[in-house]
Amino acid sequence: MGILNVTPDSFSDGGVHIDPAVAIEAALSMREQGAHIIDIGGESTRPGAADVALEDEINRVVPVIEALVTKDIPISIDTSKPAVMRAAVRAGACLINDVRALREPGALEAAVELQVPVCLMHMQGEPRSMQEAPAYDDVLAEVLDFLQQRIEACVSAGLDRSLLLTDP
Repeated sequence: MGILNVTPDSFSDGGVHIDPAVAIEAALSMREQGAHIIDIGGESTRPGAADVALEDEINRVVPVIEALVTKDIPISIDTSKPAVMRAAVRAGACLINDVRALREPGALEAAVELQVPVCLMHMQGEPRSMQEAPAYDDVLAEVLDFLQQRIEACVSAGLDRSLLLTDP
């Protein structure tokens, strides 16, 4: 998986891919280097990152998705926002990668509606605070329990288990 952050404040690339043309070229390079899928995010989830307006996030990711799907490149959308999920899948994304594990209001319902694979991630807290004081009594058991609960919620809501991936 190639990671493509189309944000001005990415911790991994310093915002170099905010220009869609640069982002598209970077994704093509990732593909040439062996990436089977490109994960596109329009809102930084680095510790301390500011929230991004819905329309800004959509405007960052959709043009890049539309360009890359014409090159037959599978696209994952990295978002927690239901409207971004819908816009990205309409544009051609084939997987939702959600750091909040579909816990945002409306996200689970959007995933059920879209019926595409979803990667559920474990995160303690929110991106702004996740590194301030993470604490676990038994990290392995707690992460496993969290992911099992999220899988159960997804299946109960109408997502087939075969559509669910986990990122501990």
